Amino acid sequence: MYSLLDIPDSGEHPFTDYSRWRLLSSDGGRHTWHYLRTDDEVARWPQNNIDKYWTGIPLNLPALPKPTDALAAARNGYEFYKHLQSADGHWAGEYGGPMFLLPGLVIGSYVAGMGFTHEERLEMVRYLFNRAHADDGGWGIHIEGHSTVFGTALNYAALRILGVEANHPVMVKARGTLHKLGGAAASPAWGKFWLSVLNVYDWEGVNPIPAELWLLPDWLPFHPHKWWIHTRTVYIPMSYLYGIRFKMEENELVLALREELYPQDYNSIHWPSQRNNIAADDIYSPHTAVLDTMNALLSTYESCALPSLRKAALDRAYHLVVLEDENTGYQTLGPVSKMMNLVCRAHVEGAQSDAYKLHALRRADFMWLGAEGMMMCGTNGSQLWDIGFITQALVETGLAEERANRESLQRALGWLDACQIRENPRHYETSYRHTTKGAWPFSTKEQGYTVSDCTGEGLKSVLYLQNQVKGTTKLLEDRRLFDAVDVLLTMQNGNGGFASYELVRGPKWLEWLNPAEVFGDIMIEFCYPECTTSVITSLSIFRKHYPAYRAAEIEKTIKHAIVYLHKVQKAEGGWVGSWGICFTYATMFACESLSLVGETYGTSAHAKRACEFLISKQRADGGWGESYKSCEQAAWVEHADTQVVQTCWAAMALIHAGYPDAEPIKAAVKLVMERQLADGSWPQEAIEGVFNKNCAISYPNFKFSFPIWMLGRAHAYLNELDGKA
Repeated sequence: MYSLLDIPDSGEHPFTDYSRWRLLSSDGGRHTWHYLRTDDEVARWPQNNIDKYWTGIPLNLPALPKPTDALAAARNGYEFYKHLQSADGHWAGEYGGPMFLLPGLVIGSYVAGMGFTHEERLEMVRYLFNRAHADDGGWGIHIEGHSTVFGTALNYAALRILGVEANHPVMVKARGTLHKLGGAAASPAWGKFWLSVLNVYDWEGVNPIPAELWLLPDWLPFHPHKWWIHTRTVYIPMSYLYGIRFKMEENELVLALREELYPQDYNSIHWPSQRNNIAADDIYSPHTAVLDTMNALLSTYESCALPSLRKAALDRAYHLVVLEDENTGYQTLGPVSKMMNLVCRAHVEGAQSDAYKLHALRRADFMWLGAEGMMMCGTNGSQLWDIGFITQALVETGLAEERANRESLQRALGWLDACQIRENPRHYETSYRHTTKGAWPFSTKEQGYTVSDCTGEGLKSVLYLQNQVKGTTKLLEDRRLFDAVDVLLTMQNGNGGFASYELVRGPKWLEWLNPAEVFGDIMIEFCYPECTTSVITSLSIFRKHYPAYRAAEIEKTIKHAIVYLHKVQKAEGGWVGSWGICFTYATMFACESLSLVGETYGTSAHAKRACEFLISKQRADGGWGESYKSCEQAAWVEHADTQVVQTCWAAMALIHAGYPDAEPIKAAVKLVMERQLADGSWPQEAIEGVFNKNCAISYPNFKFSFPIWMLGRAHAYLNELDGKA
């Protein structure tokens, strides 16, 4: 157990001095936060605007001239946003929101014997204190979600590991809520897993996670290499740790948590009967009869597993863990697999191994400091995703041509140049990886995974900057752009749609075996409107500049993708978003791609229906507000408040579609301008993103890129409508 922290019961908490924190951005967008303990260090490394902004310290920038039109407001927005651009050209930012990530970081580090600095521990405690719900003291699956056993049990355990005493008022309140919800025994599968690793839950209460699946022939329709990549990269190390029944050795804290996490006596719990005990407030995807039958059969197998077969399976799983580490510079695909891989490598190779040291080094890439404290991010950042949108916004609004912005955009192009993945993974076919040569990732080149829409947005940004902005030095030769197109053309599925990281490999019925309970659509890749439209858009822009390259294949790909897009449009007119909230987000992308193939309000029933749907959701104040629950239900759910970012998405959809009535767009512009602050920024509002239907995630840079984009586009479009009038 870490030493107890001196945190008083009430009043001002003695956390760290934010003026001493610095964000180091290096190695192609790598982010790590550092605390300066001496005045000499502070003098040698002055705090900049990026450090201040993300820790909530006022920048005290002068008020900008009050904008008289939408373009001037967009210009003010970028004048502020330039202050947050890193020296290498990209924009750093938080990518938090899920509340099950930080516990994985804390528990995984603890059982592996890997510590944190005193300041990091304090800031993690600050974050968890700030994110506890005021009404009941619990935590949900994400920062805006209701309290659950999953969130409350894991975060309670994390706080105790970090050094908070059980009698602290925050802990007492959280413990009361946890017990009312049924106690830690009612955790969903991933909660049961981490608590078992910590040795405060018994492995007998966990449904089987057999590594033997990796020994099956690859051609089988349910082989794990056909699962969605995030699922398989989590379940590989999970199966290894389950197979060896890894657990922290008993100590004072473990024994204390066994008493605190349960409303009943720990030693009286019948663990096998807890396997399917999931609190009602936690369940999003209930078990199917097929899954329960399979678990029953596998439980029988566990009682008579052949030692030699189990050893071969564990060796196979561990080998795949090593390949994933080496393919990604020890970051892995995401934070959950990151910490599970770390525990596996620590167990097998020890604290003196290179693997352990490299995992410790890259662990810091996921630890982000915000105004609420230190969290764990959903990847090592959203660097490519954020730079793609702001660079496109500047080009499409004309702000890229303004002399004051040219140097900024040249640096952005330099970062895009460095971020493109130019080779396949070190372990390519042996890790069941899709080609990566020519792709752009979601975050950094080192993380190294192809993502269809990120490749599309990265390609579009480069095409814009190199071909449509005067004076920009061309950094990416044509062959590299062709490589990006080549990757995209490998990613279209038979129905015309595009999934996220690779082709859909498995049958849809595999979702019947979804064991996670808290997420939906996680067992295989699915095609998404957003991914499909990003590819349509980027290929449409590409062929304007390179009409001869693979022209027939690009034409066929776009046409087939449009057929998919038409098919998945909801009857009322919108598209369901899977990565942003929700209909406003996906419908913006859809309307853009439709417009590039000539489908607009006046020519296409699909575009017209989309516009009418959005108009029906516009509020009296001119804006739109959509809850993350839209993603859970695949049906529009109003947010309590109008949202600037969603207003921008909806207005941009109308502009892309050529909606002929200026008034709804003018009303949206008015609202977004009214909410802009004097320094050009916009305040943070509700969470913007989502994944796996049920978990919201933050994209705080969206509140800059999309208002700038919409305002600039609206300025030109409204002038165009006035001219026609």
